[in-house]
Amino acid sequence: MTEKEKVIIKSGMKLFAQKGFSSTSIQEIATESNISKGAFYLHFKSKDELLLSILEYIFETIEASRLVFENQDISPREKFIKQITAFFKTFIGHKEFMIMLAKEQAIPRNENIKKLFFKKRFESHLLYRKGLVSIYGQKVEPFSIDLALILEGLFQSYVGLLILEPAEFELEKLSHFLMKRMDSIAKEMTNEEPFLTEQKLGKIIKNSTLFSEPTDIHTSVQNLRNEINQMENREPLEISLDVLEEEINKQNPRLPVIKGMLSNFKGISTLEKYMKEIIAFYGLEI
Repeated sequence: MTEKEKVIIKSGMKLFAQKGFSSTSIQEIATESNISKGAFYLHFKSKDELLLSILEYIFETIEASRLVFENQDISPREKFIKQITAFFKTFIGHKEFMIMLAKEQAIPRNENIKKLFFKKRFESHLLYRKGLVSIYGQKVEPFSIDLALILEGLFQSYVGLLILEPAEFELEKLSHFLMKRMDSIAKEMTNEEPFLTEQKLGKIIKNSTLFSEPTDIHTSVQNLRNEINQMENREPLEISLDVLEEEINKQNPRLPVIKGMLSNFKGISTLEKYMKEIIAFYGLEI
């Protein structure tokens, strides 16, 4: 990542947090970054690509804050608590941006972003499992998936409150509190059978569409055109496709227009596959 890209990322993050993703124009981001609109496109192809880079930047910041404690000569429990606290602090530092994402539902509309979130969540899950086993010993290894998921659930609940009023929380005290709850859960859990096993989790991941290659929306549109070109009386379909393609190519596509044009292709079996790709890309229901 170049220094100029960092400037654009920080400018985009600031404006998205203040105005929202949809309401912020590329010209505004360029102005905030002290560059021309054309210079913006030398670094990022679109706002969606910038949003993806912002999220990658935030995840890198979280990882850097964790690594500060990785090789310190402290107990596994103390290390884990400090890393949890660092996560909370980093999250609070970007809370306005995260609130924007939740409000605008920007994540479900972009397959690459969905895939990034799933990947990072899975990586965090593995780190939680490793940390919990280092604290409680190998006896909890068969239960590490369940323990990590329970801890993630606790995180999500408290992160929701942190967003509302971070000043009310002593973050290190919260981390200690959560670990005491995990102490009780880990102690009781070893008397039972694990709910989730490696085999079950592996099957879930294997069947997840998030690990497939993201849809190339323009390829889907071209495939639709190729199929329509082979049909008789294709003019009404071509008009709908032209409107659809024009909307998709806009900086801020209007989902109702996309949904309306796609509905004109319903019931045509040869177009169904490509319709579904576009529907999934935008998170629509038709």
